[in-house]
Amino acid sequence: MQLSQYEWSGNPRGMHNEGAYKALVRDRYIRLQLGWYKFVTGGEEFAEDAAWMLSNNITSVVRIYRSTPGAEPVTEGVRKLWDIYRSWGVKWFEFYNEPNFPNPEWPGDMHDRVNPWNIDEVIRPLCENWLNFAEIIINMGAYPAFPALGEATGEGGAIQWMDALLTFLRDNHRDRFMAVVNNGMWWATHPYSLNHFHQEVPGSPATPRQPEAQNALEPGWHFEYPYDPYTQSYDPGRTVFGSPAAPFGDPNGIIAMGTALNQRLSEWFGTGPLPVFGTEGGIYPLPINEPYQTDPRYPRYDRRSHAEATAAMFNWISYSAPEWMLGIALWKEDEYYNNNLPAIQRMEEVPQIRRGEAWPTSTINGSETAPVHGEPSIHLVILAPGLEPNWFFDTAQAYWNAFRPVVTTVWDFIEYVPNNRSLAATVIATPDMTQTMTDIIQKRYPNVLFDLVTTGDELNSVADVLNARVWANRRFG
Repeated sequence: MQLSQYEWSGNPRGMHNEGAYKALVRDRYIRLQLGWYKFVTGGEEFAEDAAWMLSNNITSVVRIYRSTPGAEPVTEGVRKLWDIYRSWGVKWFEFYNEPNFPNPEWPGDMHDRVNPWNIDEVIRPLCENWLNFAEIIINMGAYPAFPALGEATGEGGAIQWMDALLTFLRDNHRDRFMAVVNNGMWWATHPYSLNHFHQEVPGSPATPRQPEAQNALEPGWHFEYPYDPYTQSYDPGRTVFGSPAAPFGDPNGIIAMGTALNQRLSEWFGTGPLPVFGTEGGIYPLPINEPYQTDPRYPRYDRRSHAEATAAMFNWISYSAPEWMLGIALWKEDEYYNNNLPAIQRMEEVPQIRRGEAWPTSTINGSETAPVHGEPSIHLVILAPGLEPNWFFDTAQAYWNAFRPVVTTVWDFIEYVPNNRSLAATVIATPDMTQTMTDIIQKRYPNVLFDLVTTGDELNSVADVLNARVWANRRFG
């Protein structure tokens, strides 16, 4: 299946329910402008609610709750519940949940043996019973989720669990796995971003605004950790898979695990990408009583900035995330409402952009182009004096193939962009031309998204920067 063939709302904003048998408050979900709702169910108690969600263009995801399931196989009781929810229109299903966490997902006698190296007791039964689930769901005309891993770091963390599961499937059940991949599988993730996000100071992507200056309705948000410009400015080369500073991987970002899963799918199976949906997650821990600064390298967030960032995160997914990233269900409804988090009001206030839509454009500050909100109408690569188009196409062929920008050496091409179109300019300049190009473009045209790439002493360094963007499916730095 192609990404475009999966049926969903087109709206990435989601919420996770309080839990099994907890009554819903339907009018909330319209006010929140939701496009997803994640159900953990004990039985068929939410079947009619799921149908109501679908009638309001809110995509339902269902996981039947089982206490300490470990790697248990599909039971007849669970299978009957899938049939019921499918009959009410549900297509997105999960089975296992965070199997890399011994407690509470495994029986107590297994806790000291749950690790990614225990093939016979852990990895094999997980993979083989999951394949049975996936084939059942596909035969029902629905979409099975690959198990969501808790995004733990360090040795034995999420990246090593991912590799253990996919290695076993590749080496033992490749044909069955590929049949599932090609017929509706999707990646479930649990993207808890911590404070790994920022809104840039205008014109300076690697400089975070202070929390009190953040605004969900203004551009400059970055949720692509660890590939964001701030992280890369002080730890260049940091990746989700590992780097000298994080040798076992760094998956604590909105799209980090999705990036890892789809990259492995491409490298090891020669296919993909598959859709990714965060079946629980968001900016967490929730700032209930005090600000949080889980990672001291990043700015703190408080209740107000958490609200701005949460609303901005969903619109960032619509217009800046890779196409495979479909959204996140916030963990979880009762915590947001019982603690009266301002994020609730902010999600009601900030218009939610659907995938493929853009912010309305208008001329401001006397600029000839419209401001960029979402995907710009036009993308220019402007080569500063001293650089030639032939050099660019030799150096950045992969980038051009991926994003197809207009390439020019004429900086005032900007003058010819209509005022109802928005523009992003990736400016490639040698160190001696950097300030000049900044002055004549960024200061003169404040509505243009200014994306500067400095060549450094070695012109070939540009290839490394642009190839990294291609790999991360990130057009701009």
